[in-house]
Amino acid sequence: MTPEIVSVTEELLKKTPHPVTVIIDGRTCRANEGEIILEVAIRERIEIPHLCYEASLSPYGACRLCMVEFMRRGRMEMATSCTLRAEEGLEVITDSPKILSHRRMILELYLAEAPRSEVIKELAKKYGVTKTRFFKKIDKEDPLGNKCILCGLCVRVCNEIIGASVMSFVNRGPYTVVSTPFLEENTACLGCMACAAVCPTHAIEIGNLGAERTMVSWGKTQVKLRKCPQCGRYFAPESLSDEVYAKIDPPLTEDIRDICPECRSSNIAHAEISAASGRR
Repeated sequence: MTPEIVSVTEELLKKTPHPVTVIIDGRTCRANEGEIILEVAIRERIEIPHLCYEASLSPYGACRLCMVEFMRRGRMEMATSCTLRAEEGLEVITDSPKILSHRRMILELYLAEAPRSEVIKELAKKYGVTKTRFFKKIDKEDPLGNKCILCGLCVRVCNEIIGASVMSFVNRGPYTVVSTPFLEENTACLGCMACAAVCPTHAIEIGNLGAERTMVSWGKTQVKLRKCPQCGRYFAPESLSDEVYAKIDPPLTEDIRDICPECRSSNIAHAEISAASGRR
Protein backbone atom coordinates (compact mmCIF):
# COMPACT_ATOMS: atom_id res chain seq x y z
CA MET A 1 0.00 0.00 0.00
CA THR A 2 1.10 3.56 -0.63
CA PRO A 3 2.03 5.76 2.36
CA GLU A 4 -1.14 7.81 1.76
CA ILE A 5 -3.38 4.73 1.98
CA VAL A 6 -1.55 3.49 5.08
CA SER A 7 -2.03 6.88 6.73
CA VAL A 8 -5.77 6.97 5.96
CA THR A 9 -6.16 3.37 7.19
CA GLU A 10 -4.44 4.20 10.48
CA GLU A 11 -6.70 7.23 11.00
CA LEU A 12 -9.82 5.14 10.35
CA LEU A 13 -8.65 2.49 12.82
CA LYS A 14 -8.13 5.18 15.44
CA LYS A 15 -11.70 6.43 14.97
CA THR A 16 -13.28 2.95 14.94
CA PRO A 17 -14.83 2.17 18.35
CA HIS A 18 -12.91 -0.57 20.14
CA PRO A 19 -15.24 -2.75 22.26
CA VAL A 20 -14.23 -3.50 25.84
CA THR A 21 -15.81 -5.22 28.82
CA VAL A 22 -16.45 -3.36 32.08
CA ILE A 23 -18.05 -4.61 35.27
CA ILE A 24 -20.58 -2.36 37.03
CA ASP A 25 -21.98 -3.58 40.35
CA GLY A 26 -21.01 -7.12 39.40
CA ARG A 27 -22.74 -6.94 36.03
CA THR A 28 -20.68 -7.46 32.88
CA CYS A 29 -21.34 -4.64 30.39
CA ARG A 30 -20.12 -4.00 26.87
CA ALA A 31 -18.75 -0.55 26.11
CA ASN A 32 -16.49 1.25 23.69
CA GLU A 33 -13.01 2.03 24.91
CA GLY A 34 -12.98 5.58 26.28
CA GLU A 35 -16.77 5.75 26.62
CA ILE A 36 -18.05 7.60 29.68
CA ILE A 37 -19.04 5.14 32.42
CA LEU A 38 -22.19 7.13 33.24
CA GLU A 39 -23.34 6.71 29.64
CA VAL A 40 -22.74 2.96 29.88
CA ALA A 41 -24.72 2.82 33.14
CA ILE A 42 -27.63 4.78 31.63
CA ARG A 43 -27.71 2.43 28.64
CA GLU A 44 -27.61 -0.63 30.92
CA ARG A 45 -30.31 0.84 33.20
CA ILE A 46 -27.96 0.98 36.18
CA GLU A 47 -28.99 3.89 38.38
CA ILE A 48 -26.36 6.51 39.16
CA PRO A 49 -27.78 9.86 40.35
CA HIS A 50 -26.51 12.88 38.43
CA LEU A 51 -27.45 16.51 37.96
CA CYS A 52 -24.77 18.19 35.84
CA TYR A 53 -24.48 15.61 33.04
CA GLU A 54 -25.72 16.57 29.57
CA ALA A 55 -24.92 14.36 26.59
CA SER A 56 -24.51 17.34 24.24
CA LEU A 57 -21.81 18.89 26.45
CA SER A 58 -18.34 17.71 27.38
CA PRO A 59 -17.97 15.92 30.77
CA TYR A 60 -17.77 18.36 33.65
CA GLY A 61 -18.11 16.57 36.99
CA ALA A 62 -19.56 19.53 38.86
CA CYS A 63 -22.41 18.08 40.92
CA ARG A 64 -20.33 15.19 42.40
CA LEU A 65 -23.46 13.07 42.88
CA CYS A 66 -22.37 10.52 40.29
CA MET A 67 -19.25 9.54 42.22
CA VAL A 68 -18.39 5.83 42.04
CA GLU A 69 -15.61 3.57 43.26
CA PHE A 70 -13.46 1.66 40.78
CA MET A 71 -10.60 -0.79 40.88
CA ARG A 72 -7.29 0.30 39.38
CA ARG A 73 -3.98 -1.49 39.86
CA GLY A 74 -5.39 -3.51 42.72
CA ARG A 75 -6.66 -0.55 44.76
CA MET A 76 -10.03 1.20 45.04
CA GLU A 77 -10.33 4.80 43.92
CA MET A 78 -13.19 7.30 43.63
CA ALA A 79 -14.15 9.34 40.58
CA THR A 80 -17.16 10.98 38.97
CA SER A 81 -18.74 8.49 36.57
CA CYS A 82 -19.35 11.28 34.04
CA THR A 83 -15.57 11.68 33.61
CA LEU A 84 -14.44 8.09 34.20
CA ARG A 85 -13.65 6.34 30.91
CA ALA A 86 -14.24 2.72 30.02
CA GLU A 87 -11.24 0.43 29.65
CA GLU A 88 -10.90 -3.34 29.43
CA GLY A 89 -11.64 -5.05 32.74
CA LEU A 90 -12.57 -1.88 34.64
CA GLU A 91 -14.59 -2.74 37.77
CA VAL A 92 -17.01 -0.09 39.06
CA ILE A 93 -19.13 0.00 42.22
CA THR A 94 -21.94 2.55 42.31
CA ASP A 95 -23.52 1.92 45.72
CA SER A 96 -20.80 1.06 48.25
CA PRO A 97 -21.25 2.37 51.84
CA LYS A 98 -18.55 4.95 51.14
CA ILE A 99 -20.31 6.20 48.00
CA LEU A 100 -23.74 6.30 49.66
CA SER A 101 -22.31 8.29 52.58
CA HIS A 102 -20.72 10.71 50.11
CA ARG A 103 -24.03 11.21 48.27
CA ARG A 104 -25.94 11.87 51.46
CA MET A 105 -23.42 14.53 52.44
CA ILE A 106 -23.66 16.19 49.00
CA LEU A 107 -27.45 16.16 49.20
CA GLU A 108 -27.34 17.82 52.61
CA LEU A 109 -25.22 20.56 51.08
CA TYR A 110 -27.71 20.94 48.21
CA LEU A 111 -30.63 21.17 50.62
CA ALA A 112 -28.85 24.18 52.10
CA GLU A 113 -27.81 25.64 48.75
CA ALA A 114 -31.17 25.15 47.01
CA PRO A 115 -33.71 24.82 49.84
CA ARG A 116 -36.73 25.41 47.60
CA SER A 117 -35.89 22.89 44.91
CA GLU A 118 -38.42 20.06 44.86
CA VAL A 119 -36.03 18.06 42.67
CA ILE A 120 -33.35 18.17 45.37
CA LYS A 121 -35.83 17.41 48.13
CA GLU A 122 -37.13 14.32 46.32
CA LEU A 123 -33.65 13.06 45.51
CA ALA A 124 -32.49 13.64 49.09
CA LYS A 125 -35.52 11.82 50.47
CA LYS A 126 -34.65 8.83 48.29
CA TYR A 127 -31.34 8.59 50.13
CA GLY A 128 -32.89 9.09 53.55
CA VAL A 129 -31.91 12.75 53.83
CA THR A 130 -34.78 14.92 55.04
CA LYS A 131 -32.90 17.77 56.69
CA THR A 132 -29.54 19.47 56.54
CA ARG A 133 -26.98 20.37 59.19
CA PHE A 134 -25.82 23.30 57.10
CA PHE A 135 -27.12 26.86 57.06
CA LYS A 136 -29.89 27.30 54.50
CA LYS A 137 -29.17 30.04 52.01
CA ILE A 138 -32.56 31.72 51.44
CA ASP A 139 -32.81 34.94 49.49
CA LYS A 140 -36.35 36.21 48.95
CA GLU A 141 -35.19 38.19 45.91
CA ASP A 142 -33.20 35.38 44.29
CA PRO A 143 -34.11 35.38 40.55
CA LEU A 144 -33.43 31.62 40.52
CA GLY A 145 -35.93 30.97 43.30
CA ASN A 146 -33.40 29.45 45.73
CA LYS A 147 -33.25 26.39 43.47
CA CYS A 148 -29.84 26.78 41.82
CA ILE A 149 -27.05 24.31 42.74
CA LEU A 150 -24.38 26.04 40.59
CA CYS A 151 -24.01 23.02 38.30
CA GLY A 152 -23.09 25.35 35.44
CA LEU A 153 -25.22 23.64 32.79
CA CYS A 154 -27.05 26.84 31.81
CA VAL A 155 -23.76 28.74 31.51
CA ARG A 156 -22.14 26.01 29.43
CA VAL A 157 -25.04 25.42 27.03
CA CYS A 158 -25.33 29.17 26.42
CA ASN A 159 -21.58 29.50 25.81
CA GLU A 160 -20.67 26.25 24.09
CA ILE A 161 -23.75 25.45 22.01
CA ILE A 162 -25.77 28.63 21.56
CA GLY A 163 -22.73 30.93 21.56
CA ALA A 164 -24.53 33.84 23.21
CA SER A 165 -22.70 33.88 26.57
CA VAL A 166 -25.63 35.58 28.26
CA MET A 167 -24.93 34.51 31.84
CA SER A 168 -21.94 33.41 33.89
CA PHE A 169 -20.76 32.77 37.43
CA VAL A 170 -20.73 35.95 39.48
CA ASN A 171 -18.79 36.55 42.74
CA ARG A 172 -16.72 33.94 44.58
CA GLY A 173 -16.96 31.37 47.35
CA PRO A 174 -20.26 31.23 49.24
CA TYR A 175 -21.45 34.35 47.39
CA THR A 176 -21.24 32.75 43.95
CA VAL A 177 -24.39 32.97 41.83
CA VAL A 178 -25.28 32.53 38.18
CA SER A 179 -26.51 35.69 36.49
CA THR A 180 -26.05 38.20 33.69
CA PRO A 181 -23.30 40.85 33.92
CA PHE A 182 -24.13 43.28 36.75
CA LEU A 183 -27.37 41.28 37.27
CA GLU A 184 -28.94 43.39 34.53
CA GLU A 185 -30.78 42.80 31.25
CA ASN A 186 -28.55 41.28 28.56
CA THR A 187 -29.51 42.10 24.97
CA ALA A 188 -27.33 39.22 23.70
CA CYS A 189 -30.01 36.77 24.85
CA LEU A 190 -31.80 35.03 21.96
CA GLY A 191 -34.65 33.77 24.13
CA CYS A 192 -33.97 30.20 22.99
CA MET A 193 -34.70 28.75 26.46
CA ALA A 194 -31.88 26.20 26.15
CA CYS A 195 -30.76 27.22 29.64
CA ALA A 196 -34.14 26.29 31.10
CA ALA A 197 -34.22 23.04 29.14
CA VAL A 198 -30.98 21.76 30.70
CA CYS A 199 -31.50 23.11 34.24
CA PRO A 200 -31.81 20.01 36.47
CA THR A 201 -33.62 21.82 39.30
CA HIS A 202 -36.06 23.92 37.22
CA ALA A 203 -34.59 27.09 38.68
CA ILE A 204 -34.84 29.29 35.58
CA GLU A 205 -38.02 31.33 35.21
CA ILE A 206 -39.24 32.44 31.79
CA GLY A 207 -42.53 34.06 30.85
CA ASN A 208 -44.27 35.00 27.61
CA LEU A 209 -46.64 37.95 27.54
CA GLY A 210 -47.87 39.25 24.21
CA ALA A 211 -45.03 40.25 21.94
CA GLU A 212 -42.32 39.78 24.58
CA ARG A 213 -40.54 36.84 26.17
CA THR A 214 -39.20 37.77 29.59
CA MET A 215 -36.15 35.89 30.81
CA VAL A 216 -37.03 36.62 34.44
CA SER A 217 -33.96 34.91 35.88
CA TRP A 218 -31.57 36.82 33.60
CA GLY A 219 -32.11 40.40 34.70
CA LYS A 220 -35.67 40.35 33.33
CA THR A 221 -34.24 40.42 29.82
CA GLN A 222 -36.90 41.17 27.19
CA VAL A 223 -36.83 39.29 23.89
CA LYS A 224 -39.15 40.29 21.05
CA LEU A 225 -41.31 37.52 19.59
CA ARG A 226 -42.28 37.08 15.94
CA LYS A 227 -46.00 37.33 15.13
CA CYS A 228 -47.61 34.95 12.66
CA PRO A 229 -49.42 36.99 9.97
CA GLN A 230 -52.02 34.24 9.50
CA CYS A 231 -53.19 33.32 13.00
CA GLY A 232 -51.80 36.36 14.86
CA ARG A 233 -50.00 34.22 17.44
CA TYR A 234 -46.54 35.13 18.73
CA PHE A 235 -44.49 32.01 18.27
CA ALA A 236 -40.68 32.47 18.30
CA PRO A 237 -37.99 34.99 19.24
CA GLU A 238 -37.21 37.22 16.27
CA SER A 239 -33.45 37.31 16.81
CA LEU A 240 -33.23 33.53 17.16
CA SER A 241 -35.41 32.96 14.09
CA ASP A 242 -33.28 35.31 12.01
CA GLU A 243 -30.09 33.48 13.01
CA VAL A 244 -31.59 30.11 12.11
CA TYR A 245 -33.08 31.31 8.83
CA ALA A 246 -29.74 32.82 7.79
CA LYS A 247 -28.16 29.36 7.90
CA ILE A 248 -30.80 27.63 5.76
CA ASP A 249 -29.71 27.01 2.18
CA PRO A 250 -31.62 27.46 -0.03
CA PRO A 251 -33.34 30.20 2.00
CA LEU A 252 -36.99 30.01 2.95
CA THR A 253 -39.44 32.15 1.04
CA GLU A 254 -41.05 34.99 3.01
CA ASP A 255 -44.50 33.44 2.95
CA ILE A 256 -43.12 30.36 4.71
CA ARG A 257 -40.50 32.03 6.89
CA ASP A 258 -42.78 34.42 8.75
CA ILE A 259 -45.63 32.08 9.67
CA CYS A 260 -45.77 29.80 12.71
CA PRO A 261 -45.15 26.04 12.44
CA GLU A 262 -48.84 25.21 12.91
CA CYS A 263 -49.96 27.47 10.06
CA ARG A 264 -47.05 26.24 7.94
CA SER A 265 -48.16 22.62 8.44
CA SER A 266 -51.76 23.56 7.74
CA ASN A 267 -50.80 25.29 4.49
CA ILE A 268 -48.77 22.27 3.36
CA ALA A 269 -51.64 19.92 4.21
CA HIS A 270 -54.16 22.06 2.28
CA ALA A 271 -51.81 22.23 -0.70
CA GLU A 272 -51.42 18.45 -0.74
CA ILE A 273 -55.17 17.91 -0.43
CA SER A 274 -55.81 20.35 -3.31
CA ALA A 275 -53.16 18.66 -5.43
CA ALA A 276 -54.61 15.24 -4.70
CA SER A 277 -58.12 16.45 -5.58
CA GLY A 278 -56.85 17.87 -8.86
CA ARG A 279 -55.37 14.51 -9.86
CA ARG A 280 -58.68 12.70 -9.54
